[in-house]
Amino acid sequence: MAPTSFYQRLSNYVRESDKVEPPMLSASAAAALSVAYTVLYVLPFYLSSTTRPSPTLSRDAPSVIRARIRFVTGSVFICSALTIYVISTRAEVSYSEIIHLLGWYPFSPLDIPKVLSLTALLFAGPLFEKGVIESGWRHWAKGRDLHETLSSWIGWRNYIAGPFTEEVLFRSLLLSLHLLIRPPSSQTILIFVTPLYFGIAHIHHFYEYTLTHPFTPLPPALLRSIVQFGYTTVFGWYAAFLLLRTGNLWGVVVVHGFCNWVGLPRVWGRVGGVVIDGGVVGGPVRGKEDEDRRDEGAQKLGPAWTAAYYIILVAGVVAWWKALWVLSESERELMKIG
Repeated sequence: MAPTSFYQRLSNYVRESDKVEPPMLSASAAAALSVAYTVLYVLPFYLSSTTRPSPTLSRDAPSVIRARIRFVTGSVFICSALTIYVISTRAEVSYSEIIHLLGWYPFSPLDIPKVLSLTALLFAGPLFEKGVIESGWRHWAKGRDLHETLSSWIGWRNYIAGPFTEEVLFRSLLLSLHLLIRPPSSQTILIFVTPLYFGIAHIHHFYEYTLTHPFTPLPPALLRSIVQFGYTTVFGWYAAFLLLRTGNLWGVVVVHGFCNWVGLPRVWGRVGGVVIDGGVVGGPVRGKEDEDRRDEGAQKLGPAWTAAYYIILVAGVVAWWKALWVLSESERELMKIG
């Protein structure tokens, strides 16, 4: 069976809409389900004392992380079951086609390193800073960084549980629901509107931050939340594009974990670090501490390192743009884009 058979049937269904009743799914129904899924993902964080942060209990506490992972896993399971039921009752497709629509299976394993390589180009500058300027490559070569990161509950949440549950719900489930809308949703809605739910789901971090940082003025806390909403939404655009182009949810999960690890690219200021005995030693410039290390024979990195960072950053963005359509192309695509 051709991988795009579901969408061929969907197209035929729409062309014969005068003969077929009821419609697959209305836009309002898809929006209502999307809101319900978002609430079901976030609300359990505040229903139990084990998951609800307080001035004395951070969201990063291991007990809170463990409890939240249990809750969101249950929420994702319920939403997945409901989505499969909705698709099976609204569209005349097999369960194997439903699983493909969700991006779960079948998929091309090669698509995972392709989209990861594509994303690495976009973050070439931060990788240079982490790997070379901060000497992270020493830990990467030994696998020490990966082991230490995943051995903590914060690392497990940020790089495994979070990317998995968020991509299943906010990408796989929400996109599949919007693909059922009749008349079909435009590419603009699928890529740029559905990720707004993902961004909105992170707004609750504003409340948690003000709760655990009571002495932080409101404007900086609000700005922090706005910035977080912005970059999570932008990432959602990118992730939705990759899922529609590859039909591979697992590649998007890996990309999500990678982006969480790299963090936001530096777009201003100079890079940090010091040079000792001709070798680059990791760590940002920290004022007095660097002054003390210089007294011990260390020298701050010169401006050439900062120039190199920004050159690599821009070159990586250009290379990413040129490779975007090539490295995101897949025979398992969910939708023709472009």
